[in-house]
Parts: sequence; structure tokens; C-alpha cells
Amino acid sequence: MDVDVMSATPDRRTNSLDAGGAAAADRRDPSKRSLTTLAIRLSLVVAVFCAVFFVGGFLHFATSVSRTAPVVVGKADAIVVLTGGAHRIDGALALLEDGRAQRLLISGVHPTNTHASLARQSKRRAALFACCVDLDKKAENTIGNAEQTGRWVRQYGFHSLIVVTSAYHMPRSMAELRNALPDDVELKPYPVVHENLPLGQWYSRWGTAKLLFNEYVKYVAARLRLSMDLDEVVPARIAGCNTCADRHDI
Repeated sequence: MDVDVMSATPDRRTNSLDAGGAAAADRRDPSKRSLTTLAIRLSLVVAVFCAVFFVGGFLHFATSVSRTAPVVVGKADAIVVLTGGAHRIDGALALLEDGRAQRLLISGVHPTNTHASLARQSKRRAALFACCVDLDKKAENTIGNAEQTGRWVRQYGFHSLIVVTSAYHMPRSMAELRNALPDDVELKPYPVVHENLPLGQWYSRWGTAKLLFNEYVKYVAARLRLSMDLDEVVPARIAGCNTCADRHDI
């Protein structure tokens, strides 16, 4: 046993010397250190550039949204309003009553809502809802809004559409709708500015700044997804229906 231990000792010493020599050789090799340092520096430069680009994009987004002013929109074949607040629906109904379009889709309606309940909430004539308003109860987010709007537009053969939603939500909504609708459909944005949402002072109000930042992140993610075709929206072409009841819930 003593002989075996002694005979193994030189091998361990040899291995230690070899490892130490290799480490020393690495330390003496300036090219490897230079490449590692260069990679770290490049990574830091890219990270800083991306951060500056992202922050700059957010500032541009927030400034543009905060400067949104009421617009006068021309006539179109139809109107779509993306739910998210009573002020959006009120704005769309006002356009419909003013004769800016012949039909309105309210996209993203809660399943329990009906034409009658919405008419009561908005204090509009029930006849207006009965003749000219369709309810989409399937959409649960902006992507769903765009998909259901695409189906509705194809069903009726519309070629121009007034888009009603909040000012801060408009950029992402337009991106999703342009992806979901046929190329020959003209979109006319009608941003709604809520008086209780001080977009003009977003930089001094934490709640508003947080809202805009979250929306900007969603907008950037949507643009990246659409540009890379990660989630191509191809709305199904549906046949026209024969009764008004069939058309009310898309």
C-alpha cells in the first residue's frame, strides 16, 4: 500500500504542474484577455444604446400622445370603437348620430351587456342600437379587437373605417388594425381624450406616466411581433347573414 501511494504522488505533482503551466500560459496570452475585454465593452455599448433608444422612443411616444387634440373626422363607411371606457363609446355614438357613418361596431363588450343595457347606460335611443350597432363580445384584448373588426369589415364589405379609442391607445390599435384589415380599407383615427386623464402633465403625475409607459411597452412589443410575422393575423372571411339578429353579435 505504501508503494502505491508513493508511486501515485509524482503523477499528481505532474498534473498540478501541467495545470499551473496552462493557467500561466493563459495569463501570459494577451490576445485572449483583449478579446474578452472587447466583448464586454461591446456588450455594454449595445446595452447603453438600446436603453437610450428605448427611453428616447418613450419620450417621443408620450409627447406625441400628450399633444393629441380633438379632430374633425370625415365620413366613412363605418365606425369601430375599442372598449375601455364609457367616454370611448360616447364618442363613437356621437359620430354615428351625427351621420359620419351608417354602422358602428363596439368591440370588446362584456358578455352580460346587451343593446338595451348599453342604450340605457349611454342614454341613447334604443332604436339607434337596434338598427345600426353591432356588439363584439369575443375580443378580450387589442389583438382580438383587430381580428373581430376584420371579420366585421369583410362581412359588410366596408372600405373606410373611423377608429375610436383613447389617445394613448391609438398607436397600438392602428398597428393591429392595419395588420388585420384588407389593404384597401382606409382607417381614420378619432382619438378620445378623457378630461380626467391629464396627458399634458404626464411627466409630473406618476399614475399617468406609468399608464403611458406600460402602453409604450405594449406598442413596441406589438410592432416587433408584427414586423417579424410572429403572430400573423389572418381574419376568416365570413359569409353575409340574412337577419339583423345574426349580425348583432360577432
